[in-house]
Amino acid sequence: MPATAAATSGRRWVQVRRSGVYLLGRLATGVVTLLALPLLCYPKYARRWANWHRDRAGRLLGVPVVARPEVGTTGRRGWADAATPRDLLWLPVNAILGVTLGLLVLLCVGNLLPAAVATPLWWAFAPADRPRLFIDVPVNDWTTALTLGPLQLLLLTALAYAGFPTIARTHARICLKALSPSATEQLTDRVAVLTRTRAEVLDAHGAELRRIERDLHDGTQARLVAIAMRLAVARQAFADDPRDEQFVAGLLREAHEGAEAAMTELREVIRTVYPPILADRGLAGALTAVTTQCGVPTRLDLGDLGRVPAAVEAVVYFAVAEALTNVAKHSHATSAVVRARRTGVGLSVVITDDGAGGADERLGTGLAGIRRRVLALDGVVDLDSPAGGPTTITLELPCG
Repeated sequence: MPATAAATSGRRWVQVRRSGVYLLGRLATGVVTLLALPLLCYPKYARRWANWHRDRAGRLLGVPVVARPEVGTTGRRGWADAATPRDLLWLPVNAILGVTLGLLVLLCVGNLLPAAVATPLWWAFAPADRPRLFIDVPVNDWTTALTLGPLQLLLLTALAYAGFPTIARTHARICLKALSPSATEQLTDRVAVLTRTRAEVLDAHGAELRRIERDLHDGTQARLVAIAMRLAVARQAFADDPRDEQFVAGLLREAHEGAEAAMTELREVIRTVYPPILADRGLAGALTAVTTQCGVPTRLDLGDLGRVPAAVEAVVYFAVAEALTNVAKHSHATSAVVRARRTGVGLSVVITDDGAGGADERLGTGLAGIRRRVLALDGVVDLDSPAGGPTTITLELPCG
């Protein structure tokens, strides 16, 4: 029981520390809001500022928060965005709440050490002709001077222990409540995102069909034509002179080699549509093969994947293959990890490497293609790649 109580107390002090840091941070952001108010009134910067606060509030509460799209990316620009008034309203709310609550924490923390040592010093060194008072408590003797400080220290510590987590969580809930979109706005944003991703998927689908057509026309079809011509010549040569076996055998050998090459090219084309390894070995086997063949040592951590739709399997396979290709080419990593888990009716895949970080899908590293594939299935992609690493790509795909 004592061990349990100690563990509970330890966790509580961790919450107190996190809450104090959170509230002091809100004090700083409240001051920044007041100083930079004209700049933050611009819808684009107000959205980023609000999303930043929502992210911190979600981390404190342990609630997953998906950042709202940037202003102008959902088909509505600037002031026409339905969430812009909410972002602007949050500016004064954040300034008032952040500064007020942050100052309370600052005063409490700032008085902890002085409370322990200032009272005796006040009694010992205050001039005789000045009132010997400390926080409205008369200090007339050494007993008061030596006991008042520890009592104040105990009181402030108790207030921090009891109040910091509650105050911080209240502020975080107000933040999420004030900045969370309404059901109508969520539906509107969802429709806008689906409209955009549908257009991207149709474009990608058209480009993929044109690529397959070129591969078949320029590769497989050309080889089949050459095979047909050799067989025709061999048949004609055999009809003209059945004894010319060497010439006919050479043509048949070339036709046979051409048929094998055509089959190889055809398998490569099919592989880009739906990898045969998925049909042969399933998603777990396919991911094992991809991670084994990666140029960087990669550990595969698979949970119970259950039954996964074929379309989801293909997207996960291509996404992991592309991500590991980027790791080998661009990250300068020494190791990588691929984790796949079922999450209720969805599938979660996380690819992590210990490389240099700084991945940006705008630089043409294949990340944009991964995002298009995942969004086509109504999934979610999250990229976390700070400079210096590590890089983490999280895919969430529905499997219901």
